[in-house]
Amino acid sequence: MAAARAHLADGAEGPGGGEAPHPFRQAVAALEAARARPEVRLGPLPAPRRLAPFAHALEASVEVDGEELADGRFVLLHDPDGQESWRGAFRVVTLARADLEAEVVADPLLPEVAWSWLTGALAARGAAYDAPGGTVTRVSSHSFGELGDRAPRAEIEIRASWTPREGAVNAVAGHLAAWCDLLCQCAGLPPEGGDGAAIVPLPQRRGPQPLR
Repeated sequence: MAAARAHLADGAEGPGGGEAPHPFRQAVAALEAARARPEVRLGPLPAPRRLAPFAHALEASVEVDGEELADGRFVLLHDPDGQESWRGAFRVVTLARADLEAEVVADPLLPEVAWSWLTGALAARGAAYDAPGGTVTRVSSHSFGELGDRAPRAEIEIRASWTPREGAVNAVAGHLAAWCDLLCQCAGLPPEGGDGAAIVPLPQRRGPQPLR
């Protein structure tokens, strides 16, 4: 993920301006060394300040032929003392979002399938984790009156967090890669290097609006 290389060192200072702990700097360095497929665009985001003493954030979008098909954000949190709910000292917090056809969003199996995309991507990358949690939200909107000429809009949003398993912090790049795989699947792209025969891509109507 060389596009983000110049930005991943940002946020490596603690709340008081001191140097971040070595494990956190190692994790950021692992993210620096990661690589994304060509359709994924990565960039920096201001890191949240209230969730943990140390944090690093990235935003990403999936673009094909100049069209944005999915977007989201990836945040790595670190608390040297750990947090009970995390079951560890690190936590990954993510958002993935894409516009879909209204009939696809109406499929009752979509939430379970979308969640399986995430867990499957983590497993495929060998990204061990604990304490996963999240939500899959689908929204469908129809316009009326003076706005009646607008096409129906439907969107899926996957919010998820998990704890990289202890002892595998240097492999956090695998967690980022798995999340990028999830974004690409939301965008309807086949697996990198594969023909997509085992996956039914979801039809895309248009790219999502910018992150709110």
